[in-house]
Amino acid sequence: MSKKTVILMIATVLCIIATVVLHGVVDNSDVEYEEVEVKVISSETVYKKILGKRQMQYEVFVSYYGKEYELKNTHSSAPYIPGRTVTAYLSNEKLYANIEGVKTSTPVAFLYFACLIASFGMLIMTLSSFGSKKKNLANT
Repeated sequence: MSKKTVILMIATVLCIIATVVLHGVVDNSDVEYEEVEVKVISSETVYKKILGKRQMQYEVFVSYYGKEYELKNTHSSAPYIPGRTVTAYLSNEKLYANIEGVKTSTPVAFLYFACLIASFGMLIMTLSSFGSKKKNLANT
């Protein structure tokens, strides 16, 4: 095994460990939020082209103390009927549809997602270094 492959393997293992640890931190984090009642102003399903593919997104706008907010982390527009009062979670002057939305908007959650992406990237690089080693042996 080459030095490069060993270094890639160590980096991959470290990224995976960091990802697992951060996942636990995000799951067990005690985020600050306030459960509030908001009035739905509008709710619609929109289709946007992202990277050449048509994707469905939900745009839900609510009113809280006379101020209009876009409700973050909605997974459907169906339960948000205009005029209806629903529960939302207020955190850092943003309203979320659920507590998971509040948790995944923290700096630790962003670090977790960065480590998750890095883990996949490092795994691919490590596996490709094994493949290039075998290819070089076949040529000799």
